Amino acid sequence: MAVTVETLEKLERRITLTLPASAVGAEVESRLKKLSRTVKADGFRPGKVPMSFVAQRYGQSVQYEVITDQLGQAFAQAASEAKLRVAGTPRLSQKEGGSQTEMAFDATFEVYPEIKMGDLSAVEIERVSSEVTEEAVDRTVEILRKQRRTFAQRGAADAAQDGDRATIDFEGKIDGEPFQGGKAEAFQFMLGEGQMLEAFEKAVRGMKAGESKTFPLTFPEDYHGKDVAGKEADFLVTVKKIEAQHLPEVNDAFAKSLGIKEATVEGLRADVRKNLEREVKFRVLARNKAAAMEALIKVAELDLPKALVEDEQNRLVADFRERLKSQGLKDADQVPVQGEMFTPQAERRVRLGLIVGDLVRAQNLQAKPEQLQAHIEELSQSYEKPAEVMRWYLTDRQRMAEVEAVVVENNVTNYVLNTAKVSDKALAFDELMAQANG
Repeated sequence: MAVTVETLEKLERRITLTLPASAVGAEVESRLKKLSRTVKADGFRPGKVPMSFVAQRYGQSVQYEVITDQLGQAFAQAASEAKLRVAGTPRLSQKEGGSQTEMAFDATFEVYPEIKMGDLSAVEIERVSSEVTEEAVDRTVEILRKQRRTFAQRGAADAAQDGDRATIDFEGKIDGEPFQGGKAEAFQFMLGEGQMLEAFEKAVRGMKAGESKTFPLTFPEDYHGKDVAGKEADFLVTVKKIEAQHLPEVNDAFAKSLGIKEATVEGLRADVRKNLEREVKFRVLARNKAAAMEALIKVAELDLPKALVEDEQNRLVADFRERLKSQGLKDADQVPVQGEMFTPQAERRVRLGLIVGDLVRAQNLQAKPEQLQAHIEELSQSYEKPAEVMRWYLTDRQRMAEVEAVVVENNVTNYVLNTAKVSDKALAFDELMAQANG
């Protein structure tokens, strides 16, 4: 049967579906008979409820289910015959003036767009790389030392200095009035590690336990607390306790305490380097992948199906509410969230998803079994029991789908970098880490 497809606007289409009234009626009657065997009603034994009673109470809802099911089947068949790639769920509306023998419905829907890919070879992309330096290994070892440092209280005559841990009470006022976040008791911070504003550290540096001091402090214009940014406050600080830190010596015993398999200093540094190289590889890949995806967005032309954007927008709203819940916000589901605030992000995701999907099909960039295996092996190497982690991935379909998505994105990234005009840039280790954290 030929299917007539009416083009409405850009990606929007409409087709008319007809259902034989006799087929609908027969299916309704069949479902009501099945329902009558289990329905319960006062004054009747199970299975003995009259059909007239069942039809009166459930007829309308059963008819709605039947029509919905048959329309779904009819639409799928029509879309298949017309070779349509339907985007989203069709909107169904019954046409007026139908006959007694047929029920007619309009199905309005969108189709996936045709993607016009421009000349990718003309696009310029910067591909970054980075190396793990000995200085980076040194700093990481130092961080590990600090994570396992111990403290000993200084004497009453000892003044606070960089490297000490100070326990203080403080209260700040602006124009004589307290402000939110400006007061704390038994507050601890490390001197010289940038945990507090420099003016605050400078005031505490040199103080002794039991001493108090009042000092002015001007908050930076770009301070994260907008209510106090750029303003001058007066702080009263009282030092409760000063503790000197003790850092463990970097030796074989220290390596052993960290659970390093080869419990030597050399083994520790090798393990640190391996972990840093894995992190560098991840961040470089993420940076280059983002550049490749941005290039695809620039070079491809397509219309966006509104239904897909709306679906993605709803997912982003749901994710936002889940984050609120995870942060302990009560009644997160009741928080008014305007979906429009996620529209740009939703449109970008849909656009990129359509472009990548089209490119994968056109260039055969699907994930190969050996790629999936290699990626899972690489992921598992950062865990204590790699074999168990591999089984954890391989035995779960959803986790494997996530791995497949990553591998496909990597394939697309490599294709783009091999096709476009690429300029290579070596980033210093610190620069790469700072950009990724920023």
